[in-house]
Amino acid sequence: MKAAYIHIPFCEHICHYCDFNKVFLKGQPVDEYVQSLIKEFEIVNNETPIQPLESIFVGGGTPTSLNEEQLETLCKGIRKYLPFSDGEFTFEANPGDLSIDKLKILAEYGVNRISFGVQSFNNDLLAKIGRTHRVEDVYSSLDKAFTCGFSNISIDLIYALPGQTTSDFQATLKEAIALKLPHYSSYSLIVEPKTVFYNLMRKGKLRLPGEDVEAEMYKILMGEMEKSGLRQYEISNFSRPGYESKHNLVYWNNEEYFGFGAGAHGYINNIRYSNAGPLKKYMQPLSEGRRPLFDENKISKKEKMEEEMFLGLRKMRGVQISLFQKKYDENVMEIFKEPIDEMIDRGLLTKNDDFLYLTNKGKLLGNEVFQAFLL
Repeated sequence: MKAAYIHIPFCEHICHYCDFNKVFLKGQPVDEYVQSLIKEFEIVNNETPIQPLESIFVGGGTPTSLNEEQLETLCKGIRKYLPFSDGEFTFEANPGDLSIDKLKILAEYGVNRISFGVQSFNNDLLAKIGRTHRVEDVYSSLDKAFTCGFSNISIDLIYALPGQTTSDFQATLKEAIALKLPHYSSYSLIVEPKTVFYNLMRKGKLRLPGEDVEAEMYKILMGEMEKSGLRQYEISNFSRPGYESKHNLVYWNNEEYFGFGAGAHGYINNIRYSNAGPLKKYMQPLSEGRRPLFDENKISKKEKMEEEMFLGLRKMRGVQISLFQKKYDENVMEIFKEPIDEMIDRGLLTKNDDFLYLTNKGKLLGNEVFQAFLL
């Protein structure tokens, strides 16, 4: 295992599009939750001695909604039970949430990467999607992070937002790229069940850009990033050389990882598992010295090969044919002959030497390509 994901489910405000496992911070047993997390680290480490990790990613929710004392307790627990090599240690943050004191704590415990959920540089759109920060908060948070010595910083952007135009998205991209950060992620809005946007959509009150506009925004995204010297290394991710997200590459390379926290998912010893989501159901087993497992699923060889394809093809370098042979003792060109031939004929996939990867047309229809490999 190279990586660990740690979930902090607390938010001071719930965004209209978010379907992650989260709860309002106020009145929640945050101290007890942090102690439960540390207990989970300990139990898992006793069961499966953890080798030095190359990546730790603390996400949410909003990890930086923890106060200084809670943040320090969590970081101490991470460093005690999760051995960490000289790799990538990321915290997600909302602009406006990070004080200098919190940043100093993160730096003290070896956090070396911050990922800010910026989403847009348009204040009206930020309000419309339920974000509480404003553009000025992005700049002040970045200034604080730079002051505390952080240079490996990523920001997330969302496009195809309600009422958003291509010119607005271009303006957001221009402002984002002008920051000259080493990493950017940008995703199209997906309206998920159990969200504010889903309820509005069902009532016919959510005006979204059409598929053609969304595709145009994606083309603009790829073009602007390339012009700025940012290399697209995955469907939605762009970086300067050497700043690719090591943590997300673990997922896309179909490698194993630990998942800690309420509702977290992990993949260990050929088993994909998820933890209980509700806080009480997560914390109760841990208080009794048991892991808070909700579901476990042993992955068959067939499932692993399918996952290798639909995860690996998200990367711009694609799936390496010789590596597939080495991992599964199977020829990918034979196992998946029918979908590969179909996708190549449609101009969505191409084969070059030892790699199968998406064409530019394939990037626009990625989900269609990925689904073709579910046999």
